[in-house]
Amino acid sequence: MKSAGYNFKAQEESGDIPYKNLYIYYIQGRLKANKNNFSNHFIGNWQEDEFSFLFFSEPSRTEVEIILSSQPYLTLIDEFYMTYDQWQGEKISSLKIGRFRIVPPWQRQWKKMKSCLKELPIILDPGVVFGTGAHTTTHDCLQALEIVFSREKVKSALDLGTGTGLLALAASRLGCKSILAVDFNFLAASTALRNVHLNRLEDTVLVVQGRAEDFIDSASDLVIANIHYDVMQHLVNSRGFLSKKWFILSGLLRSQARDLLYKLSQNHVRIVKKWERDGIWHTFLGATF
Repeated sequence: MKSAGYNFKAQEESGDIPYKNLYIYYIQGRLKANKNNFSNHFIGNWQEDEFSFLFFSEPSRTEVEIILSSQPYLTLIDEFYMTYDQWQGEKISSLKIGRFRIVPPWQRQWKKMKSCLKELPIILDPGVVFGTGAHTTTHDCLQALEIVFSREKVKSALDLGTGTGLLALAASRLGCKSILAVDFNFLAASTALRNVHLNRLEDTVLVVQGRAEDFIDSASDLVIANIHYDVMQHLVNSRGFLSKKWFILSGLLRSQARDLLYKLSQNHVRIVKKWERDGIWHTFLGATF
């Protein structure tokens, strides 16, 4: 799998945000095209069920219409313009969570972190994928990771629904030597791969595009799943899940968390710690026995 995106070194040297404005084209149907079919303004294509969201850094209506004319089964439903900060919901800046310092590559501050032994640096470019580290479920997953690694040495980990790759990168920074990061969405997997390269962690983190169900049987000491509940509820009953010594499950709403606890109670697992945020989001750290 090749890493999509722009020139890492040029971005680091310039200190500029790679795209300040976003032009988004909402299309019904699954687009059949790759990055080479687009101009340099093209950022990526987010596929969601039978819909496509094309992201550009400049107005590209004409370009989109040319593409649609070659694939008549596609329909342009709407188009949107917003700033990059509006898309992410906030201005992306340096973020400290526990021992982790998460910094976008366009902030020069990350270069100073190398000399700070108390912090674990993670360079994170979320692109147009959600997963900057600001969400409460991500905070809880990072805290859960610190707890696991404080108790014993974790040699291998599986990150399902990796998104930007943040949790996989965090596991690597904590000392894990073999992490498999999986996401079904191609744009998410490409973004995670880009972040692996930015952190120079290619020797420890492998990113693949695929379904979580197809990788749950992969041998690992720890499984992390901040993923849709409709996928998670099947994973926890699989033989592959129960073979893991540790698990971190997150992104759960209240009713989902309650149902998942019941499913887990039917197996030989122990909940080590629970998080509940704002009465909405739930995270579980557990172990099998």
